[in-house]
Amino acid sequence: MPGHDQIPETALEWHRSGRGVAIATVVETWGSAPRQAGAQLAISSDAEMMGSVSGGCVEGAVVAEALEAMEDGQPRVLEYGVSDDDAFAVGLACGGTIRVLVEPVGTGQGITPEMLAELVGHRAAHHRLALAVNLDTWERGFFTDAGRLTGALGEAAAAALDTDRSRVVEADGGRWFLAIHNPPLRLAIVGAAHIAQPLAQMARLTGYAVTVIDPREAFASEIRFPGETLSHDWPDEALAKHGIDARTAIVALTHDPKIDDPALAQAIASPAFYIGALGSTRTHAKRVARLAAQGFTEAQIARIDAPIGSDIGAMTPAEIAVAIMAEMTERLRRPATRPSARQASAAPAA
Repeated sequence: MPGHDQIPETALEWHRSGRGVAIATVVETWGSAPRQAGAQLAISSDAEMMGSVSGGCVEGAVVAEALEAMEDGQPRVLEYGVSDDDAFAVGLACGGTIRVLVEPVGTGQGITPEMLAELVGHRAAHHRLALAVNLDTWERGFFTDAGRLTGALGEAAAAALDTDRSRVVEADGGRWFLAIHNPPLRLAIVGAAHIAQPLAQMARLTGYAVTVIDPREAFASEIRFPGETLSHDWPDEALAKHGIDARTAIVALTHDPKIDDPALAQAIASPAFYIGALGSTRTHAKRVARLAAQGFTEAQIARIDAPIGSDIGAMTPAEIAVAIMAEMTERLRRPATRPSARQASAAPAA
């Protein structure tokens, strides 16, 4: 059965089965609202629900509005105040306000089945995508890494994708909601070293799907990494199978050029948002020379964060894993801190 993060897929399935469907999406929040912008709820014509927009505080009211939207074909933006008592019931210290967009599927000015199917297709292909909805005219459009939306709206969509935050923006003479549909976060750990053990656990807790890559089966073993996805292919082959997208982080932890270098060669030619490599400044200088000898450019090699991790004085494997997670998180949430962005900002104007 589809999970709470499969709302577009659920809505499309219900529509294709002949049921009426509406999708409710949190577009703005104030205070300690139970759900963030972008949270979704699918509602069928027989009042079946999947997902959540408030953790239970206002779902009943949203369902009633959704059933009306299926009848009249009219999208609507609803605003609800969440009382302190209701907020406390769902685990928050105080209340807040949420604004919810309700869109029927396949009727009136709602989202078309064709656009919903295109959205589901992009999600299945692990594409980064923003769905823009004009909150006054109900015009809609997509923005992906391959483009489509242009102008100020396209720039706002690109920024929203980078920060992974759905939001309302004023652009191109209209008020638009940008619903962000980013692929799941993934981490490829190259080298089943001691640091890899706590790092894999921390990454999973942070929402990453983790793969541990090491051709040395004695290192990448089920005993040392219980429950983790393991690959015993050589790193370049493993990463080619794994696939690297803009939501992928790659860390190299072996200190062994035979293992780390093929992985880094794949990584720096990819759209991975984070590439880290263990080793001292001196070790990294030798690594840079080897990669340069293979024909990689200075800009490509500069994408590697090395020595790996934020400088927090980490000493133990677990502390180093914390430092790596801190740096990964900063690169993800603050794209301007990525080496490529810093390099671009430091470049002299033409």
